[in-house]
Amino acid sequence: MDELALIDQSKKGDKWAMNELLKINYPMLSGYVLKLTCDAHLAQDIIQETLLKAVVNISKYKPIGKFSTWLITIATNTFRDYLRKNKHFETLEENYQWDNSNPENLVLEKLEYKRIMKILSELPYEKRAVFILKHYYGYKYEEIAEVLKCPVGTVRSRLHNGIKYILSEFEKEDEE
Repeated sequence: MDELALIDQSKKGDKWAMNELLKINYPMLSGYVLKLTCDAHLAQDIIQETLLKAVVNISKYKPIGKFSTWLITIATNTFRDYLRKNKHFETLEENYQWDNSNPENLVLEKLEYKRIMKILSELPYEKRAVFILKHYYGYKYEEIAEVLKCPVGTVRSRLHNGIKYILSEFEKEDEE
């Protein structure tokens, strides 16, 4: 069954269809939220709240964009609300599947992952969200603008500034 049919059935109250729809989109949502929050426990809370909101509000969903974009919008807004309520939020916890077949690669992979997550966690969430949506998930500028509810020019600016910051942090670490 294709996604539009699953959405249609979900709107009619079909629990199996809703479950399938969420199951299909869960890996992408989970990866996005984990990168956005940089905290595995918080990510699980945001994901659960996002899924609950999606189930409760499925009748309001308009299939203009992708269903995954709608989920990411809900997750982004949920995280934004969390940040407003918790001004002293600090991040950086790892939850990543490592390739244990080669110990040398495992060490290098863990170090690189920690380095990237540390730099990403230092970005303001608006720039982090733009960077993740563009470079990890391939969203277009217009789609990112829709998710973050801001103009396309703001998305471009945030991405440019985010990349500039990330590159400068990599250069600093390489000099050390």
